[in-house]
Amino acid sequence: QPVTGVSPLIMLVHRTTHYRKHHHKWRSIVASIILFPTMLFVPIVTLAAERPVDRITPDPKITPDLKITPDPNIGVNSSEDAYILGAGDLVKVDIFDTPELKLDSQYTVLVDGSLNLPWVGTVNVQGMTLSQATDVLSRRYAQFIQKPLITLNSVSPRPLKIAVLGQVNRPGAYIISPISGTETSRTNLSDRTSANTGSQWPTVTKAIQTAGGITQLANVRKIQIRRPQRGGVEKRIDLDLWKFLQEGEQNQDLTLRDGDSITIPMATNLDPAEATEIATSNFSPETIKVSVVGEVVTPGLVTVTPNTSLNQAVLVSGGFKSGRSLRRDVELIRLNPNGTVARRSLSIDFSKNLDEAANPALRNNDIIVVKPNALARTSDILNLLVSPITGALGVFKLLGF
Repeated sequence: QPVTGVSPLIMLVHRTTHYRKHHHKWRSIVASIILFPTMLFVPIVTLAAERPVDRITPDPKITPDLKITPDPNIGVNSSEDAYILGAGDLVKVDIFDTPELKLDSQYTVLVDGSLNLPWVGTVNVQGMTLSQATDVLSRRYAQFIQKPLITLNSVSPRPLKIAVLGQVNRPGAYIISPISGTETSRTNLSDRTSANTGSQWPTVTKAIQTAGGITQLANVRKIQIRRPQRGGVEKRIDLDLWKFLQEGEQNQDLTLRDGDSITIPMATNLDPAEATEIATSNFSPETIKVSVVGEVVTPGLVTVTPNTSLNQAVLVSGGFKSGRSLRRDVELIRLNPNGTVARRSLSIDFSKNLDEAANPALRNNDIIVVKPNALARTSDILNLLVSPITGALGVFKLLGF
């Protein structure tokens, strides 16, 4: 309230002092409100930090009984499928922390299945996996080196000797190189280096290709692999290449091992649609050869794709000769693998689809005979009878008679 009788200057000083007192008071109250929770929380945090953390040990009595079954397909390396060392393998041996031991860059497993190494001499590794051979080398070098650290790696695997039997065009024994997947010879075995290592291992389809491809009677659903195992036992594996073609099952195109025998049986019942699809696969031969003779435009040997029909072969030969061919009695001669000969007569109808009865699929070395009709036979007989007379007349003309 204004004070009477006081000068304006005194009143201004009085009001300023009163405002500063009240402002300081409210500022103190606000600061107390802000700091009060902090003052309570800091001791609690300090006590929690100083208190030791208890380690919780699970009670086995209350632990649930969980039975965990590992997936056999995850992270499991079967010892049966491990690579087995043998004569011709190219390997690299490394022994660490032994600068006084000089090793070659690579060693070849000799014919007797042994490695010839410095200090230890001959070490037999025939029939062992890489890990087993490493253990043997470690024991041998332990005589000279305290706790040797040894690694053994495959630089270039040996060529695989396999057998392909049954319904293939060239059954027999083959040597297939894992480097390129092709047939190899003994002359180039010593020329391999670490740079020759291939990324693809030979498979069943590659072996079938090497043997000339399957025949048209092959049953690709029941292919069997016989694989020798350690201890003299033999493992049998059944494959279905039809599933490989239809569903893309890569495990049906099995990776080969040294000593495998592949047997392809004969099919008892062939589905024409299935046979056509198999004929276009890469394990079928690219071409077959058939002979077309008789009353066609260009008779002779023709090269066609597998599963080519009789009608198609006739058309490849130029078709029937106009006015001379007997279309209702075309003979198909087939040379069977057992040495027998089969003959059958068919009536040609170019409107027929692939059919075993009316338009059969051809096989390698089939012979098609197109016979002459009655008019052509009569004309040929007359020409045969008249040709001597016309020949004599020609002679007389030359002599001037």
